Amino acid sequence: MQLTYYGHASFSVVINNKHILFDPYITGNPAAKGINPDDLKADYILVTHGHGDHVSDLIAIAKRTGAKVIAGAEIADWLNAKGIENVHPLNQGGFVDFEFGELRAVNAIHSSGLPDGTYGGNPLGFVINTPEGNFYAAGDTALTMDMQLIPYWSTLDFALLPIGSNYTMSAADAVIAADFIKCNKIVGIHYNTFDIIKIDAAAAKALFEKAGKTLLLPEAGTTIDI
Repeated sequence: MQLTYYGHASFSVVINNKHILFDPYITGNPAAKGINPDDLKADYILVTHGHGDHVSDLIAIAKRTGAKVIAGAEIADWLNAKGIENVHPLNQGGFVDFEFGELRAVNAIHSSGLPDGTYGGNPLGFVINTPEGNFYAAGDTALTMDMQLIPYWSTLDFALLPIGSNYTMSAADAVIAADFIKCNKIVGIHYNTFDIIKIDAAAAKALFEKAGKTLLLPEAGTTIDI
């Protein structure tokens, strides 16, 4: 499976030749300099919550590509009101089947409001099981005991966890989260974009290495095999 990182918490994976784009935040993203949102491919767009640093390019990319947007019910309603009709609303519950595999929305401990002040509903993470591998996209979240449920639903090949602290988990908490979800390969997200979430990357990697885990921190705009 290939993963392309766009900075902050925005990334895409290619599964069964389908481009799955998460939380498109290129416009206004200081970590995404040199990346053109018009170049991003998307067959599906997954949205963890409504904050501007996760949805700044959502409407434009959805309109350009015709991608199906998967998001919480309130964000889906907001998109419908903006003229985006190819939307699948969901909330925490059981697995839902899509072309790329099965997806389950899970708890994220955060807040969610849309850029125009509209209520954004519950923030979400996603557990995704596919024929090419399984992964967990945590979204913006604090460490939560709910993560211990995830191994009941999926044997993960990798996970994307926020590590910037202040608004989300720290790297130290993400090590605990990796234990909870029984996953040793972690891609760090939601760090270094702004001063308030800057981290010592070498120290964060050392924390994971000490715990017998791998922390991947790809540069924005790069693609890795994972």
